[in-house]
Amino acid sequence: MSIFHRVGLFAARYRYIVIAAWVTLLVIAVPFAPQLPGALRSGGFTLDDLEASKARQALAALDVPPSAMVIVLQSETDARAGEPAFEAATATALARVPQAQHVTGLLIHVLAPRQVSADRKTVYEIVTLDLAPDDSPLALKPVEDAVTPVPGLKEMLAGGPAFYGDIQVLSENDLRRSEVISLPLAALALLLVFGSVVAAGVPIVVGGTAVVVALGGLYFVAQQTALSIFVLNLATLLGLGLGVDYALLLTSRFREELKARGGGRLASGDIDQESVNDAVAATVATAGRAVFFSGLTVLLGLIGLVLFEFMVLRSVGIAGAAVVALAVASATTLLPAVLATLGPRVDAYPINLRQRIARLRGRPAPPPATEREGAWGRLARRVMDHPVLVFVPTLLLLVVLGSPFLHARFNAPDASILPPGVPSRAAFDLLTSNFGEGEFAPLVVAVTTNGRVTDPANVALLYDYSRRLAADSRVSRVEGYVNVDPRLSLDQYQLLYSAPSGPGDRFVAQTLAATTKDNLAAFTVYTPYGPNRAEGQQLVADMRTPGSSVAPPPGVSVLVGGGAAEVRDTVQRIATDFPRSALFILISTYLVLLVLLRSVVLPAKALIVNALSIMASFGALVWIFQDGNLSALLGFAPLGFVETTLPVILFCILFGLSMDYEVFLLTRMKEVYDKTHDNREAVISGMERSGRIVSSAALIVVVVAGSFAFADIVLIKALGLGVAIAVALDATLVRGLLVPSTMRLLGNANWWMPTWLRRALPQVVAGLLVLTLLVGCSPTGQLLAKPQPATPVI
Repeated sequence: MSIFHRVGLFAARYRYIVIAAWVTLLVIAVPFAPQLPGALRSGGFTLDDLEASKARQALAALDVPPSAMVIVLQSETDARAGEPAFEAATATALARVPQAQHVTGLLIHVLAPRQVSADRKTVYEIVTLDLAPDDSPLALKPVEDAVTPVPGLKEMLAGGPAFYGDIQVLSENDLRRSEVISLPLAALALLLVFGSVVAAGVPIVVGGTAVVVALGGLYFVAQQTALSIFVLNLATLLGLGLGVDYALLLTSRFREELKARGGGRLASGDIDQESVNDAVAATVATAGRAVFFSGLTVLLGLIGLVLFEFMVLRSVGIAGAAVVALAVASATTLLPAVLATLGPRVDAYPINLRQRIARLRGRPAPPPATEREGAWGRLARRVMDHPVLVFVPTLLLLVVLGSPFLHARFNAPDASILPPGVPSRAAFDLLTSNFGEGEFAPLVVAVTTNGRVTDPANVALLYDYSRRLAADSRVSRVEGYVNVDPRLSLDQYQLLYSAPSGPGDRFVAQTLAATTKDNLAAFTVYTPYGPNRAEGQQLVADMRTPGSSVAPPPGVSVLVGGGAAEVRDTVQRIATDFPRSALFILISTYLVLLVLLRSVVLPAKALIVNALSIMASFGALVWIFQDGNLSALLGFAPLGFVETTLPVILFCILFGLSMDYEVFLLTRMKEVYDKTHDNREAVISGMERSGRIVSSAALIVVVVAGSFAFADIVLIKALGLGVAIAVALDATLVRGLLVPSTMRLLGNANWWMPTWLRRALPQVVAGLLVLTLLVGCSPTGQLLAKPQPATPVI
């Protein structure tokens, strides 16, 4: 008797205790699940050891604020900047802002003419904060409350805190919208599959219980470690999709096992509880085992996200792993207890929607379920009769679908991922149209010299360096202590800063105090480009490259930070860390499948096939969201790039999700092959028995994930569509055509395993899995990916 059989038997015999335990967990979780959004955080796209972050840390010695936000003021009357009416209105609006919590300063347009638009109807004020960038949304509410509404003056908040604040609100709205769309459609799909209200309701109840308990548990996790706001949508997508999927698989197998035992009723018509318990135990021993291993593959994919240091990726991995673990636990404990309680009543309240739909359309009723399942067997037989003719075109189609990914451009998210009507997006658009996108994402350069920066030799070096920077066609202007007045020559600057009493001019003295300290100086480099533009990022690379026209002189070192530098460093770090994570997922998944299938060939084939469907999904994302195809239909403006974390998250999620269906399919095939040792019969029978269930399970995930296509945040929209496209391709082209054709081409080699490995399998797999976990989860992961050093400081 296997451990899964014993678990099923325990859940059936002690069904009321198991159900009571889950109800207790549900009752505990219900009050906390709705509080999860407030415990989640925005941001998480930066690290302290990136050069851009080091520049920010170095400049902290100059009291440069770690973060800031912008208040945009626009005249709705004829009043313009510089006129008494406008200045009085802006002064009233801003009067209480300096006293707001977390505010350290306010740079108003009166002192900075560049903060006034050309038509003088729009100005912006810079609010400096005492918070790190990821914590800056905490200042949003205090500043928002401190701004006083003034008739005739439109006030808007922009910048990182406002952007992250709107993401928080929209994420919750997107989640509610997806639930309203996906739950009724999922219920309808289950009714079509089972033809019974009770049988269709069981997966919804079990899956929903797992989601609520998971969300409640994540609330407590969020009290101990930072979790990203994107956890909210992803946890629901995974929890509901997988929870319903697993419950669907087990419920279907239970009905099959119950039918084999005479329907679970005695001759008198009473319920034969022993037969029901046996059916439950057999269900968990077979389908429950498949669910456990498929859940383990999803879990391993999500652990791959935990290996990243970025909070946004790590927290998605932590939350996703917790949700998947609970989905598997509920499917293998709560569901068997519920099925044991229901017994044959699982088919109560039959509603054959297929027959009703057929009558409404004036067509004959569909054939019985056995014949419908036989259609999958017939498909497998036809494919296996012509494996090459099926394999080659299917493979080419998947490659073509994935080809747009070859020209993918990766960048970080900005306000363009939000709908135009959202306040921070509207403020962003107003600012960029009036001032240019580069004005709000300058490069900040921490310059270190040998000796004090005011020494004549260092003044000469930095004077020349700032002029070389300013002469570059990609630079609009440079601000620093050697740029306070364009009329001053090098000799005058040297004389000014070498005077015993310091600069006589108050403005120059203030600039010197604000931008220098001992051997440290701050330069601000403005460009015409936003942080996601290639020109700005190339400028960052050139500033860090010795020998370039914008490299610092000998004896001077620089740390380049700011908008484009932050984006460039983030993209490069994720690209550096991804191979380690991917290799961990591939190796650990292979080992799990090796244990499950007892074959060295099938796991390798499964990894390759999964990679094809994922690449096809990636290609679709580039074609839609970067290139802008279907943007009008889906209701978003083309980004022109792919957000850097999106392919990483999708890869880790989809690898497990796609493997889900591979496990369901191959375990059925293995059951037959172990009895017959006939590869062809195993494939046909496995497809016939599991094809309909796999396609139904995939339909549930497509419905749940596809509902996020209506999301307001482009990243959530892309995530949902990416999952839906990949799962749809996986359940049709891959499972229906590619898998049976490759199984036919490989023949009995599919099931090959060396005798020595079969005998030593537990020890070999345990050792390799432990080694993989230790290396993959180490801080550096040196055996899997040699860590790249930070960009050298010149």
